[in-house]
Amino acid sequence: MKKVIKNTTFADRVLFLFLITGSIAGIFISREAVSQSSDVVVEVDGKPAYTFPVTVNKVITVSSRCGDTVIEIKDGRVRIREAHCPNRLCVKQGWVSRGVIVCLPNRIVVTVGGRGGPEKNIDAVTG
Repeated sequence: MKKVIKNTTFADRVLFLFLITGSIAGIFISREAVSQSSDVVVEVDGKPAYTFPVTVNKVITVSSRCGDTVIEIKDGRVRIREAHCPNRLCVKQGWVSRGVIVCLPNRIVVTVGGRGGPEKNIDAVTG
């Protein structure tokens, strides 16, 4: 190992430093490219039904296939409080501050921190 370190040239060290710096900068650049909006979008049957800021404290009742589904927004987090579906996996998921809650039997998708509207077309992949 010591022999390998001794055999490195100045250019090798500069290249190594450049690669590390680029990697660290990439982390911060990708954070900026990812959407930082704070919206809660509720979709029913694949169509947006409600959009609220995550900062509002609100309880929404959505009529769905298996009965009413109650969605709660509180303190910057979202959860499905009640659902009349067989396994209630969406209820068991609990509070979410970023991400998606899906209730397949009721065809309800709750997205937290989504794109924030059609005007934001940049994502982490396309930049």
